[in-house]
Amino acid sequence: MKKQTLWTKDFLSISITSFFLFIGFYILLTTLPIYVLEDLSGNETQVGLVLSVFLIAAVLCRPFTGKWIDELGRKKILIFSMAIFSISSILYFWTDSLPLLLGLRFLHGIGFGMATTATGAIVADIIPNERKGEGLGYYAMFMNLAMVIGPFAGLTIIQYASFNWIFGLCTILSIFALLISLLVQVPKSMPSPKNTANAKFSLSSFFEKSAIPVSIVAGILAFGYSGILSFISVYAKQLGLLTAASFFFVVYAVFILISRPFTGRWFDVYGENKIIYPTIILFAIGMLLLSQANNTFLFLLAGAIIGLGYGTLTPSLQTVAIKNSDPSRRGLATSTFFTFLDLGIGLGSYTLGIIVVYTGFSSLYLILVGVILFAFMIYYYLHGKKTNEDQPVTSKADLPI
Repeated sequence: MKKQTLWTKDFLSISITSFFLFIGFYILLTTLPIYVLEDLSGNETQVGLVLSVFLIAAVLCRPFTGKWIDELGRKKILIFSMAIFSISSILYFWTDSLPLLLGLRFLHGIGFGMATTATGAIVADIIPNERKGEGLGYYAMFMNLAMVIGPFAGLTIIQYASFNWIFGLCTILSIFALLISLLVQVPKSMPSPKNTANAKFSLSSFFEKSAIPVSIVAGILAFGYSGILSFISVYAKQLGLLTAASFFFVVYAVFILISRPFTGRWFDVYGENKIIYPTIILFAIGMLLLSQANNTFLFLLAGAIIGLGYGTLTPSLQTVAIKNSDPSRRGLATSTFFTFLDLGIGLGSYTLGIIVVYTGFSSLYLILVGVILFAFMIYYYLHGKKTNEDQPVTSKADLPI
């Protein structure tokens, strides 16, 4: 039987929309700290606040967005959230004080949280069921590319031009994302099994119960990954490897790109456990290497292995969360997953920032190896051992050579 097509106009449109969305996000993530310190004469605490406010807004709005997506429609929420994101990008031109910037970051975080939840739910509907792991893996690859291109573009521009060029570029990217999102034809979602008009207020209205177990695992792993996002550049500077730090995420992304055609397909063929268990171990090995890195080779090798590990884990766990949920609640499943993911990164950035003062960076990354192995055990008890051993019916002829 012929496989259903994955690379359709709608799949490409929603993936490219997400690509432009995340490039703007990563450009600001890496350049706003410099803007706060130099242009607004702020301090390091205020830098952390500017970054945290954005994340808090995204976390707060995700559960509501998941509910609205399933009740009001995916396309409406997508366009509305992209409009908020675009308007927020334009308003950066007038943020000449810290209070204005904080207010705008909160609004921008709402737009980002809503938009990423909507795109995640829509792509889950567009991808054929038998190619979910493969499709979500490729979708995540667009975000991985943005993670490399965004910081590189932002840090290059600020060396030669003012921040108005950064804000202008982010505005253009957000408008591109909005325009491309208009092209997406969203499949008609299945009717909700409950009458939403008479639904009572409860946690199940904002969280998808079936997605919570793997979302908890994703949150713990994100807690560990936050140690890289928050401190990798400072750690590299301490090691005298600051030049290598700029290539860390490039290597990370390259190895994701190399592995993606295989890992997504293997997920669909062999099941989630055969992918998730090894990639958690790879993540732990990469973090162990990072804790012991004292030269450029070990530092970048850690980035490669972490890319194979954590870079594969996120779309794999998201696929499990979506596959375990009813099609009518995929919006809630997506928002549940990303809420735990964001909480893990947010709590990790704050908590690890306190711990590292007493431990140092090398010991911190060694501690995070334990956190990752803890996630391995939690995955086993919450999901892995309950997984049905029956694998998808797939001919050996379908396997990649």
